[in-house]
Formats: sequence, structure tokens, C-alpha cells
Amino acid sequence: MNQPAELDLPVEGGILRVLRFGGGPRIALAAHGITGSGMSFRAMARHLPDEWSLFAPDLRGRGGSADTPGPYGLDRHAMDLCRLARDLGGGGPVALTGHSMGAYTALRAAALRPALFDRLLLVDGGLPLPVPPGTDLDAVLDTTLGPALARLGRTYDTDAAYVDFFRAHPALGPHWNADIETYVRYDVTGPRGARRSKVREAAVRHDGRDLLTSADLFAAGLTGLGVPALLLHAPLGLLGQEPPMLEASAVARWTGGPVNLPAELVEGSNHYTILLGTAARTVAERFVALGG
Repeated sequence: MNQPAELDLPVEGGILRVLRFGGGPRIALAAHGITGSGMSFRAMARHLPDEWSLFAPDLRGRGGSADTPGPYGLDRHAMDLCRLARDLGGGGPVALTGHSMGAYTALRAAALRPALFDRLLLVDGGLPLPVPPGTDLDAVLDTTLGPALARLGRTYDTDAAYVDFFRAHPALGPHWNADIETYVRYDVTGPRGARRSKVREAAVRHDGRDLLTSADLFAAGLTGLGVPALLLHAPLGLLGQEPPMLEASAVARWTGGPVNLPAELVEGSNHYTILLGTAARTVAERFVALGG
């Protein structure tokens, strides 16, 4: 499953580049994070049984879908997932997962069209992130995304220089491996001497603002879950240190009581290595087991 097939599949108003890992009849659909790509699921896909195929789209404004027109926003991405699930599932439900922003997108898709899915695995995302009224949302994005957002406005002389930027990231560099490097190299584009990320900053900011102002929608999605679901979360955050992406108090609130969402802390992982490190095996195993 190391070398995915690249497919261009139709969605409303255009096409999405979709990476297919594996060739089995059981279909999984995976949504990536806010500045990521479908290649972030390479390690997880490698640990799925042979009977699985994992389809990981590059969401609008990212990767091979960078030129797919907007509007952006979580509902648009969720409807794209629903379209792909309908077309790929052949009339039956598919397994669904998402990481970071992709977890929120997957949760929204499952709320909009629950009959299309037979399970939902949320990976370090999906819980409401309440933001006080009047908050400068772009400032919040600048602070929380840090290096992930800073790279979008820069150019690099060579691909190696772009890779070196990621090697210096505190959540990635100490855990560097072939999956991380493949993920990084998949993201680079542009002419010689002016290499850059494929990700469109306008898409990131639009989606980030949408995510920060949609806590009520995510809360409704969690309380109305209609499919077996599980949250996997990392003890360390976007910079490879505390606090985590999902605070313990939020996990406790949303994974107990009336919400049918169990949770598991994936020890030894951060927000990125939960998918791009050795923890990817755990993610794949829990995903398969979730369907019973």
C-alpha cells in the first residue's frame, strides 16, 4: 500500500484528487487535516488488512485538488465526502475516518448522511472548540497552527530546502521517517528556485474560521451519532508538547454521559505522529475493529 493510485473523482463543481491505497473490496474514506493532504494516511493504510482499500482525497485547496474551486468550508468538504462515499460504496456504507480538521469534516458528513457510513473514527479532532465572541479568529489560527501556516507564504530554492523546513518542526523532526518525508514531498510544487506548498492559504483560513465558529454543529453531531464511533487522541499537541490538541477536560465532557463516543489516549504520540509515526498501526487496528 506504499504507492497509492491517483484518481480524479467528480464532486460538485469540479474534481478531487483522491489517493487510493490498496485494492481490496472493503472501502474506507479518510479526510486529512487543515494544511495536509491525503498522503497523511499512507502509514495507516499500510497497516490495514489486504481486503481493504483506503481512499484519501486531497480536500479542496490542497494537494492535487488545490485548483478545485470553492466555496470552501466544513459543509462543502463534508458534502464532498458524502459524494465520494456514495460513488465508491456501490450502494453500501463505507468506513469513515478523519484527522484533525478532517475529523470535524467526517463528523459533519456522518451527521448529514448517516446511511452512507458504517463507522466513524475521529483522530485527534472532532470535539467542539468554543471560542468567545469577538475573538480575532485569524490571530487564533496564526497562534495554533504556527509553522504549518507560516510555510504557506514562503518559497524554497529546492525540494530539499522544503523538506528541511519540516525536519526543523518540533513535532516531526525528532520522529522523522519515510512516511513523513513522502507526505512532505507530495506537498511541494512550483518552478525551480521557487518551490512552495500546494496548499492555498485562503482555503486554510476560510476553513479554520468555519471550524472555530461551528461548535454548536459539532456538538449536535456528537449527541446525534448514528454510527459506531471512537475518538483516538494524542497526549501532545501541534508542536510536539503539551497542551494536546484536545484537552483532557473536553475529552471527558464529550466521551461520557449521553454521548455514545468512547475515547482512547494513544500514548507516545503527538498531533502529527498519531498518523505519521508508529501509532498509525494502532489507528488502523482500531478502525478495523470499530465495525465489529
